[in-house]
Amino acid sequence: MDKKARPLISITALKKVRKTIEKESTPGTTPKIIAVTKTRPIEAVEAAIKENLFIIGENKVQEAEEKFLNNEKTREKVELHLIGSLQSNKIKRAISLFDVIQTVDSVKLLKKINNQAEKIKKIQKVFIQINIGYDKNKRGFNSKEVFEACKEAKKLKNIEVKGLMTILPFGKTKKENKRLFTETKTIQEQIEKNHIISCKETSMGMSGDYVEALKSGATFIRIGSAFFGPR
Repeated sequence: MDKKARPLISITALKKVRKTIEKESTPGTTPKIIAVTKTRPIEAVEAAIKENLFIIGENKVQEAEEKFLNNEKTREKVELHLIGSLQSNKIKRAISLFDVIQTVDSVKLLKKINNQAEKIKKIQKVFIQINIGYDKNKRGFNSKEVFEACKEAKKLKNIEVKGLMTILPFGKTKKENKRLFTETKTIQEQIEKNHIISCKETSMGMSGDYVEALKSGATFIRIGSAFFGPR
């Protein structure tokens, strides 16, 4: 390999993230890393697998298809999460490819996923996306709507809600990020405590804010640029 070539994955960054998980995660949680390989080649996925990263996040259905449909052996080794917005015309393809859809941002989308999953006799695992920062540039339910969304999800036989997912507004301070992540965790716990639906997980925190997410009780963090470099 060319000595100047960038490694497919930064081992230094990976060690740092794993050490931070041990240090900062809340008691009783075992946070999992989602290696976000959007815009990266299949070789980056294979590099992640070699480092025991078996949960992979992709943003776009078409890109994931191009990456994995011709690499079945690699696909079989990972749990594949869709972490980008899902368009209605790509629901069928997404359900066929992804183990988990993390970006359910409307009841309409929830029902369409359920209907398509029913056709292929699949229980589709999903996260309900919450726009905890009320950011007009972000999708998702607000902190009040999310409870009704979970009630609707409970009625759907081919949907399994794993938890809540959020993406914070850009430009917030660490203190503000911590507050918003904590609010997300509190809502997740309320949904679980009130038996609205099983909702055990919180997918929150990315390369720039995962430390605050861990301190707030994240059970999944989504790491891309820290591992694979800027896009």
